[in-house]
Amino acid sequence: MLCLFFATPHASALTPQDEARYQTLINQLRCLVCQNQTIADSNAPLAADLREQVKKQIEAGRSDAEIKAYLTDRYGDFVLYKPPFKPTTWLLWIGPFVLLLLAVLLALRFTRRRASPVAPPVVDAQALQALLDAEHREDEGARR
Repeated sequence: MLCLFFATPHASALTPQDEARYQTLINQLRCLVCQNQTIADSNAPLAADLREQVKKQIEAGRSDAEIKAYLTDRYGDFVLYKPPFKPTTWLLWIGPFVLLLLAVLLALRFTRRRASPVAPPVVDAQALQALLDAEHREDEGARR
């Protein structure tokens, strides 16, 4: 796909250094349509547009940081495969660990409850004997 991208008549040639930067950048940016692919791997039209924007920015002489800043200003931190650690992205970074910790705590609590022996019920022997005697008398009365 990238070969076709660079084979277009209006495509300008990047220097080998710029080509390496281009490849690195498009592999660090998330496709906003696919979300689980980089813009290098995605066939979505938006990914193609983002690849073109990155290429134009490299040709304009912008640094990698400037290109990423331009894209995050337009699309937010989600466009980065590794978003920065800041208050608006804490949940992205810490959330999975918090969920894992909660799952472990719940599993421990569940296994402790099941592992603790259940005390046998307290039985009042005299009350039990009285019930048995009453039932026995009813059975004998029904037979007569």
